[in-house]
Amino acid sequence: MQKISINGREYGSIEMPQTKAALRVYECVTKAFASRRQIKITLLFSPSKLRALGYYQKGGSRQELEDLELYIELGKILRFNTEDALKLKNSIELTNDIAHNHFNIAKRLTLVNKEKKSSATDTYLFWDIENFSNIGPIFNDLIDKYAIPDHHIYIAANPDSLYLFKDEWEANLYDYGKTLKSFNFTKCDHGKNVADGVLLDHFKQLNLKNADVYVMTFDRELKGLFIDLSDRSNNLFMME
Repeated sequence: MQKISINGREYGSIEMPQTKAALRVYECVTKAFASRRQIKITLLFSPSKLRALGYYQKGGSRQELEDLELYIELGKILRFNTEDALKLKNSIELTNDIAHNHFNIAKRLTLVNKEKKSSATDTYLFWDIENFSNIGPIFNDLIDKYAIPDHHIYIAANPDSLYLFKDEWEANLYDYGKTLKSFNFTKCDHGKNVADGVLLDHFKQLNLKNADVYVMTFDRELKGLFIDLSDRSNNLFMME
């Protein structure tokens, strides 16, 4: 949580990703608020950028949408008018083909094994791809954002799911210049929770320390096993 303190007065707290983009939005808004300047979305985007956002953008203007969401949340706390931001957000979502698939991964990630993130030397992703029919948000909100290298990404899929969804996964991966073979991908045998077990085995074998570890699954049991096995020095992030 980020405390909002302006001119010696606290206005509350806000959840925000610790990224340069989020900090830029936060600083632009709080500085304008502190100096009692009018707060408009022109603080975030230039006139030429605003015109460009009226057209289709590859990747669905995902970063801009995240900036707008943070701006709108700040507006609720600081009580400034965000109608212009809401209109722009709706326009972007209607213009881009992610309107019905937008699922902000980064905002839903939670540090589950400690209260405060410690320093890390590497970043890893363990991805139960069967849980995510739309894989674009994994790239835009996670892999690209945190610069996770391909050889640190572990993916597993059971044969039935691979048969049903492989073409769809490959088509989505193609947009990012990748295939399943770009990563540590394992085609599993038949059996209950086999893919889950493979991901957990990779995690055990790596014996990671001082790493940021992202576990993309909705399986509660698998989440618990990762937490139990993780070294305390790691920062373990999971979906809420």
